[in-house]
Amino acid sequence: MAQVASIIGGGVIGGGWAARFLLSGWDVQVFDPDPEAERKIGEVLANARRSLPGLSDVALPDEGRLSFHSDLAEALKGASWIQESVPERLELKHKVFADIQALCDPAAVIGSSTSGLKPSELQQGVARPEQIVVTHPFNPVYLLPLVELVGSAANTPERMAGAKSTLERLGMFPLHVRKEIDAHIADRLLEAVWREALWLVKDDVATTEEIDEAIRMGFGLRWAQMGLFDTYRVAGGEAGMKHFMAQFGPCLQSPWTKLTDVPEFTDELVDLIAGQSDAQSGHMSIREMERQRDDNLVGILRALKAQGWGAGAVLGAQDARLKAGSDLAGYAEEMVDVSRPIVTVRRAVPLDWTDYNGHMNESRYLQSFCDASDRFMELVGCDADYIASGGSYFTAETHIRHLAEALAGDRIEVRTHLLMGEGKKMHLLHTMYRGEEPVATGEHMLIHVSLETRRPSAPSARIEANMARITAAQAELPRPEGVGRYIGAPR
Repeated sequence: MAQVASIIGGGVIGGGWAARFLLSGWDVQVFDPDPEAERKIGEVLANARRSLPGLSDVALPDEGRLSFHSDLAEALKGASWIQESVPERLELKHKVFADIQALCDPAAVIGSSTSGLKPSELQQGVARPEQIVVTHPFNPVYLLPLVELVGSAANTPERMAGAKSTLERLGMFPLHVRKEIDAHIADRLLEAVWREALWLVKDDVATTEEIDEAIRMGFGLRWAQMGLFDTYRVAGGEAGMKHFMAQFGPCLQSPWTKLTDVPEFTDELVDLIAGQSDAQSGHMSIREMERQRDDNLVGILRALKAQGWGAGAVLGAQDARLKAGSDLAGYAEEMVDVSRPIVTVRRAVPLDWTDYNGHMNESRYLQSFCDASDRFMELVGCDADYIASGGSYFTAETHIRHLAEALAGDRIEVRTHLLMGEGKKMHLLHTMYRGEEPVATGEHMLIHVSLETRRPSAPSARIEANMARITAAQAELPRPEGVGRYIGAPR
């Protein structure tokens, strides 16, 4: 049975939380008096369905059930996690918490998305202060892993550990802020940059676009994968951080910044910044900008995942959790029904797999079928240990047929039919499906080789026995359409 999350407040952040929970397999119940809430969250979800599954190289859980409620009691029914994302007014949050605690399960976690308020402030005057914690995410919540987890003396270590575990299972990175402080950690850093940027615009040193270029063309790229201190450690060269601080520390005494001085927020300053911002990116709608942002983030995050670095390491750990909990887990061949084509891949199409036509690039079909061959090899015994011992399969010939389009966010599944497996040869037919619609087929002939001589060789007795068993089990299956077909041959 799916776990239930209640989302109280369905704005940009609340909608992002709804998407994160929903696409992680939770049922989501939304309470928001805004008559446009369902439309707004629907648009956020459309972006999330297109982008979030593509961060993973294994299938996400089946999507949960989404519902909208005008009655708070119905929205809270059965919820083990309640996420509050109402406007940043303490008196409003206190009223919302009082209403929630009068109706919810006392064991449920109540997380607040507050970007600046301390948990002890949120807990003042409530019935169960230990139930409320700060869980401050970053937009878009469905893609960015960071969530600042902040508690007070009222929160037990067990409750904090439970909240941390739930957030990790959502694929997030809960950063435990050990001491209460206004604006936590990340927003204090953002505020410093924001203040300095306001001065640069006000003093006509730079435009909004020039400031954005300075960040996205330079240190923003370094920060994305190394953060601040590791970046400066590298900048210190072989001598490291001490050298960097000795070299640049005196600059802190120079009047480079105005961090302790805040420009007056006059109408003129607001108009100046808003006008420059409109000139910079006003040619795009907000939804278009969101989709472009998501495309860029997915590309960056997947690149980091390939290196197992920074936020990418969090994605890799989530993939491992999802794989361990899926029906593709485990390599024991006796666990798999071999009497029918075997599911060897189940995943979503990532954004960076698509081309200028808006559908999956040809090379990614081959990658999916290569992944399917690798999985089938594991099932028959040609796993990592076997390959390390000196034996493997090389692909000798491949033929791919494209039957339908696969688009970003589509969930695809590859089912593998062993056409022949004897001696040194393995003849596979992979069929890619979207639901039950065939999208493509890949016919492959693989040859067993010795990695020492790089020449064909006989596989182990275990592999031969497993292939014989699967061949016999699939012997009565109808021959797949398209087998043996070459370019230009009639169907």
